[in-house]
Amino acid sequence: MGVAVRIKHIRRATRRTVIAGIAATLAPRAQAQQRDRMRRLGVVMAILASDPEGQARAAALVQGLGALGWKDGGNLRIDWRWAGSDLALIERYATELVALGPEVLLAGTSSVAVLALRRQTSTIPIVFANLIDPVGQGFVASLARPGGTITGFSGYDPPMASKWLGMLTQITPPVARVAVLFNPATAPYAGLLLRAIEDAAPSFMAVRAARCRDETEVETIMAGLAREERGGLLVLPHAFANVHRAAIVALAARHRLPAVYPFRFFAAIGGLMSYGFDQYDTYRRAAGYVDRILKGEKPADLPVQGPTKFELVINLKTAKALGVTVAPSLLATADEVIE
Repeated sequence: MGVAVRIKHIRRATRRTVIAGIAATLAPRAQAQQRDRMRRLGVVMAILASDPEGQARAAALVQGLGALGWKDGGNLRIDWRWAGSDLALIERYATELVALGPEVLLAGTSSVAVLALRRQTSTIPIVFANLIDPVGQGFVASLARPGGTITGFSGYDPPMASKWLGMLTQITPPVARVAVLFNPATAPYAGLLLRAIEDAAPSFMAVRAARCRDETEVETIMAGLAREERGGLLVLPHAFANVHRAAIVALAARHRLPAVYPFRFFAAIGGLMSYGFDQYDTYRRAAGYVDRILKGEKPADLPVQGPTKFELVINLKTAKALGVTVAPSLLATADEVIE
């Protein structure tokens, strides 16, 4: 090989070495910039911003993200939208959030929020929190392998509904007629739960759906139920009930109807009994999926997880006011008794 050719090869090798050195120097810096740049999360909450319950869920999500190194306003921007149970508002906010181009979307509590977001995008990952039976509703292919762009944390499955009904059999005098209260607009999954409730109903108990659209219809339903002998109420988990919980609990008290509710916050304001999962824990756990997706994992590969913490709350003050006695066996299993 001639001298000129050798010099040419040396120059090429030197250039490769220099380029490799520059790349090695810049790579960590590029990775750090990628890590430190502000990312974007869009959140639709099917509860009002003025509701302390909604703020507690939001705080749990922010706390969970903070524990993983994500700071709202620092390396993460969270765009919040609070819609309550207003379907038109949920739809509008879903459109707004997708237009902002977030890297992840989170649907809080409501199936209708997931539906609205799915209508707006087929590419942005969606994490749901507290969703009822995501397989039965067709959001994921299976719990273990969701497929697509949607995954998250489920709330209740149909068998849970039979447990609520069973609680109404453990009071004296026993309930013989049960109205299952829900708003079809914000509980599209109600049919799944109703079938489970009807299948679990003992022979002495009659169960019927009690569909409502506003507080006036709730009043009408309860007034009619109160005229029947040994009537009781089972309130399904959905955005309408959460938003209007104060009115629902107050009406049940006025008409002296024993009722079972899906979350602790109903019993805390005077509802007779509640059995449900710790929603704040679910929001903290949902932060983990947001983190993993922001770091490159695919929703299709993240299995749907169920709740891990449940709580039974019995309000004995309300039981006394209604003139009912709660079975000692049920009281013995309560996580909290309000007296």
